[in-house]
Amino acid sequence: MLAAMAQRRSLPRHELDLNLVVLLDALLAERSVTRAAARIGLSQSAASHALKRLRDHFGDPLLVRTGDGMVLTERAKELAAPIRDTLDTLDKALRGRAFEPNRARRTFALAMSDYLGIVMLPALHARIAREAPGIDLRVTSIVRDVETMLETEAIDLVVTMAELPDAPGLFQQRLFEERYVCVVRRGHPALAKGLDLEAFCALGHVLIAPRGGRGIVDRQLDARGLTRRVTVYVPHWTIAPHLVAQSDLVLTVVERFARTYAAMLPLEVVAPPIDIPTTVCWQRWHERSHDDPGHGWLRAQVARVAGELTESR
Repeated sequence: MLAAMAQRRSLPRHELDLNLVVLLDALLAERSVTRAAARIGLSQSAASHALKRLRDHFGDPLLVRTGDGMVLTERAKELAAPIRDTLDTLDKALRGRAFEPNRARRTFALAMSDYLGIVMLPALHARIAREAPGIDLRVTSIVRDVETMLETEAIDLVVTMAELPDAPGLFQQRLFEERYVCVVRRGHPALAKGLDLEAFCALGHVLIAPRGGRGIVDRQLDARGLTRRVTVYVPHWTIAPHLVAQSDLVLTVVERFARTYAAMLPLEVVAPPIDIPTTVCWQRWHERSHDDPGHGWLRAQVARVAGELTESR
């Protein structure tokens, strides 16, 4: 009988459904039809019928009876570990594996301006290095619209001060607000009389404009029928304070950035002579990442760093 079974042609692989694989795992572990049936909630007759199908599929008896009970054939021994590993992997995939920061090995791609890199990245890196040493960050500039960067999967998370319209498939979280201030070199002549609106408009200005265009200051002046002269446009945040420190130009910029550089360069930070609305920092991500535990952990770290910035103000 066993010889005839060995010669029998195996059933096509696609006929072995998942229920049979689960039963096979139980049979190989329990080495008993009765115990295997109880383990997965089958009747003994249903388990016996399923074992017959398994034997037909593999062309092997899998379990044979001896004086000491049922034992595995060599073919069954070969199947035991791969079947268990496969079911473990499938179980984790279906249940969703919890993210373990201290064991994770992963690279996250972030897009942010160099301003946000200056005020947030050191603290974010320190937190990640402490809690998840296997996590790497790849930080790039925001080189095109946020929606495209996220949809193409080139970026996992965007942190930006730009106004973001609602878009389908994208999520965003408010992180913190920023006030605007003016920055001039220490000893600037305008400081002697105070930087009033007339003096402000008469000065030459630096505008950080990575993509060109006009700034929020120009829109506020337009509403009053006033103008200013932007004498230098720069593409990167880090250029502007060095230029201001060595000239009579004025820079209107968010406060955290201004105070960071005022601590390093001979600069003075003063209140602007015109009301400028605050701006908001956001983090934004695509729905494909919304339920990913690792991505959720990263967003939480960014939010904590933003909270620490607000508390320390």
